[in-house]
Parts: sequence; C-alpha cells; structure tokens
Amino acid sequence: MDILEEIVAHKHVEVEKFKQQVPPQQLYREVERLIDAEDNAVSSMKRALLESDSGIIAEFKRRSPSKGWIKEEGRADIIPISYQQHGAAALSILTDRDFFGGSDDFIRVARQSGVTIPVLYKNFIIDEYQLFQARLCGASAVLLIAADLSLVECKMLMTTAHELGMEVLLEMHGEDELSYADLEPDMYGVNNRNLGTFVTDVQNSFRMAAQLPEDGCKVSESGIASSTTVRDLRMAGFSGFLIGETFMKESDPGEALAVFLQRFR
Repeated sequence: MDILEEIVAHKHVEVEKFKQQVPPQQLYREVERLIDAEDNAVSSMKRALLESDSGIIAEFKRRSPSKGWIKEEGRADIIPISYQQHGAAALSILTDRDFFGGSDDFIRVARQSGVTIPVLYKNFIIDEYQLFQARLCGASAVLLIAADLSLVECKMLMTTAHELGMEVLLEMHGEDELSYADLEPDMYGVNNRNLGTFVTDVQNSFRMAAQLPEDGCKVSESGIASSTTVRDLRMAGFSGFLIGETFMKESDPGEALAVFLQRFR
C-alpha cells in the first residue's frame, strides 16, 4: 500500500466516525442555516488568482507524512492572517488531522483572526459529508484529487460543492488523469508531488500545462521554492502557485512570503 492508498483507507474510517458524532442531517441543517444567515457569497478563489499579480496560495501546513512535523507549534490565529497581510492572493489550510496535523478548526480560527481572502479546504475528500464540513468551517474552495476519485464520484462532488457555493480545485498529476479536466473545474491543479511516493518534480507542471485548457485557471502545487520558478510557470500559463513548506519551515512564514514576493516583483 502506497501513502495515498493508506491515507484514503484511513479517511473512509474517519468520515464514518464523524458521521456518528454529528449525523449527516444535523450537519446539513447547520450548513443550511449558515448559508441562509450570510449576506454575501463566499469569495472566489479563481477570481483572486486571475486578478493577482503573483497568484501565490500560501499554505498553512504543520506536518507531512514524508517529513514529519514542519512547524508543530504553528498557530492558525497568527500565520494565515500574516500571510494575508504580506500579500498572499489566497490561502490553503490543511485540515487532515492524522497525516498532516490539521483541523477544520484552523480555518475557523483563521477567519476569526481576520482572514478575508479565499481559503482552500485542503484534505482528501471522498464523501459529500466533507464538503458540508468545509462549508461550515469557512472554506471558499475545496480540493478534489483525481487519484482519489472516479470520474463519476468527482463530478458528483463538484456539483455538490458548487451547490454549497464553493469552488473546486481539481488536482491531477499525470497524463492518465487528463480526462478529469473535461469536468471543467473552476481551477485545474497540477500536483508536482506524486501522492503515492511523495517524490516531487516541478517539471511535471511544465509537462502538463500545454495539455490543459488554454483559458483555464491553472494552479501549480508543491515543490515551488523560488520566485524564478513562479515566473517560469506564469510564462507556461499558470495563474496560481501553491506554496507551503518553503514558507512554513521559516521562523516567520508571513515574512518569508513577503521576501519571496519582493524577489518575484
């Protein structure tokens, strides 16, 4: 069993436990009340990336399966708002608990601290229940991973996400997953990290770029460590750049983002 298979198998068990704690109908009613009480729609991550001069999606990621703890003491009430203050176009917040040290509460806390820019709910989504969890905690968009889902499952989850007012970043890794692009997600993600082995190669984005819709909002994910790489990826047609470890490993992730953007500009 590779790492992705292990995570997805665990996720099925985890979701069933969540359903026992908060039955689906109860969760759905809570989300319905939340939507009815809101004055405005959730902010668009796609628009934020297309209108940004950098397109940086700064990620709050405390841990990874391959490297262990990156910043175990990282606080959701400090780092995400600092990212916003230092120029991030959007945020990605890891909510998987057991493999990435995340929590839905991190998005809630980030919102309470003043985060207003779009937030991506970063998890391994295999059930519509998780989409309602994402909406309830304050996410603007959700990640769907082609390697986790059949085309039919992905289409159904995308439809539900849209019904809840969230956008979808659909992540692909190789040419064998390009059929998922036909689903026309809000954002086309290319993961430079193989989720089975966790080996990272940024060249993967350059290989995939020309095979995705020219006018689509394309996002390169993982392994981006330099402003030069961002410039090159922009030339290749990408609008968004998801960067986590490069910032999170520094003592002050928000300041690290500011320095990165200064070099980029």
